[in-house]
Amino acid sequence: MLTKAHSFHIPVMGIGFTIDSPLKVAQYGIDSVISLVDDILIEKLRKMYSDKFEIPYQEITNKVDDFRAKRITAYLNLINTAVDKKYEELKESALDKGKAFKTYLEMLPSGSTLKKEFKKLTESNITLSEIKSWLDTHLVKGAIDVNIMTKVDKDNYIKGEQLPVEYNDAHAALRGFAKSNLSTSVVLSAGMNPRLYAYMSTFDDFYPTANGTFKKKIILKVSDYRSALIQGKFLAKKGLWVSEYRIESGLNCGGHAFATDGYLLGPVLAEFKAQRESLKTTIETVLKQELKNQNRVVPTQPLDIKITAQGGVGTHEEHNFLIKEYQLDAVGWGSPFLLVPEATTVDNQTLNKLAQAKEDDLYLSNISPLGVPFHNLKNNTKDIEKETLINKGRPGSSCPKKFVALNKEFKETGICTASREYQYLKIKELDSQNLADDDYKNRYNSIVEKSCTCVGLGTSALLAYNLDTKVEGKGVSICPGPNMAYYSKVTSLKTMVDHIYGRDNVITETKRPHVFIKELFIYVDYLKKKVEVNRKEITLKEKKHLLTFITNMQTGIAYYKALFTQLKHSFEKNKQEILQILNNEESSLKRLETELETELETELETELETELELLTVKS
Repeated sequence: MLTKAHSFHIPVMGIGFTIDSPLKVAQYGIDSVISLVDDILIEKLRKMYSDKFEIPYQEITNKVDDFRAKRITAYLNLINTAVDKKYEELKESALDKGKAFKTYLEMLPSGSTLKKEFKKLTESNITLSEIKSWLDTHLVKGAIDVNIMTKVDKDNYIKGEQLPVEYNDAHAALRGFAKSNLSTSVVLSAGMNPRLYAYMSTFDDFYPTANGTFKKKIILKVSDYRSALIQGKFLAKKGLWVSEYRIESGLNCGGHAFATDGYLLGPVLAEFKAQRESLKTTIETVLKQELKNQNRVVPTQPLDIKITAQGGVGTHEEHNFLIKEYQLDAVGWGSPFLLVPEATTVDNQTLNKLAQAKEDDLYLSNISPLGVPFHNLKNNTKDIEKETLINKGRPGSSCPKKFVALNKEFKETGICTASREYQYLKIKELDSQNLADDDYKNRYNSIVEKSCTCVGLGTSALLAYNLDTKVEGKGVSICPGPNMAYYSKVTSLKTMVDHIYGRDNVITETKRPHVFIKELFIYVDYLKKKVEVNRKEITLKEKKHLLTFITNMQTGIAYYKALFTQLKHSFEKNKQEILQILNNEESSLKRLETELETELETELETELETELELLTVKS
């Protein structure tokens, strides 16, 4: 039996864009991921779907104890039940060659054994009950996975009293998933949260059975091998196994961009390929010892790990190449699916803006209250709303949801840096510093540019379903990756899947760079801006770090030059162009490296001379 029907998955996007994607695609065997950030949005959608499916609904208000976890559990259970119903209906349609099952078969990868076997089966003289039995055994349903941003773990209070840590936002979201009847995976993203990882170990569903299976699995989203090894071992020491390492490009992705220290995607994937068995055996040894220590069941069968990747992949050739070259189990396709209403939930106005977006409309911004670079679309309605408030002299959001009220600079309970409260206090502090006009303006802009993304990234779903936005307003934040620029039309699910498998082409921009080259461009641009912005205040330590960053990128370029030189039967049309670009970027980095090294030497000499003068004076 197949464990996966497809060689791609749809990653989490924003807060609301994949909030109900499993309900749209899971019956076709496609995996997708629900964000668990916004339990308020989740509760609104649970009510909507309860009405639609005629399921009894009882509101879980914020007066209910543990309301956040309970809302998440109830919603996930509803989605699971609805997906199962759709999936059973699809299997029933196979018996009379209905449309749903035909669509399932047509979307499978070319050369799928499932297609061939079903064709043989229907051509032989077998009964309908035998066909049904075969379908139950061989057909694969898509996973209803969930995503938790580990650092979005706000403390919570009742009447000024801080609640125990298990009521923190990420902890409550984890509990909501753990108590649901799903048998799927939680994707942990945005770095390590030791308290949250320790809390996971209190739920039996995350532990292996004797034959190495799990009721609930852990997927770790990482940008480099070292992070995977450290976090994998940390979790293993709690008795927890990471079933999948989901490698995401540091910068060529949607949403928040967690830049590596210049480690490019290709070399990172190559390291995972080379170290895959070592990663597995090292962590499995730690895990089994810990399970013995805890007197838990130790699996007698070897545990499985999957390695997948995502970030900027846009063609069938790239998809196939990544899977074959790096022995990946699947590739994530994110931003292009924002133009597929059958897979994601995007309001019409935002959908049109995405379809029209060009390269210059998509940029890496500083608008996120988390203080992490964030991919943004120019002139999105949330940013327009933000600018209107700035122009009125009342910058900042009313902060109705407070999911990222994590800054404790002015308040122990935490304030969001995009809120009106925080920005008022920060500007007041700035006014007292008597700064020069240019310096004041720069610092003022860095305060007011923060946008209320925890609301904006969920509002699109409310607008798409005509739900009440009285509290949230109608401003929509959207966070597509740079790859969005090469897609310019709303597309059906089948057409997008056909594009992934090379049976169709929906890319309209013919000058789209190769996925590795696009990431390289973004990293070089990111590095140059980092140097320019900090030129006056950059410390010796930071300059040394930047030189390490450049060295890592140079190592990556050398790897790409060797890779593309040796490649046979892949990227033949643009191989020479790719090699030329690599040479150009290598020269550009060399110039920057020389410049920084010269500055570093001058500063070190000055520092040395100052120390000698001080010694002379003392003697």
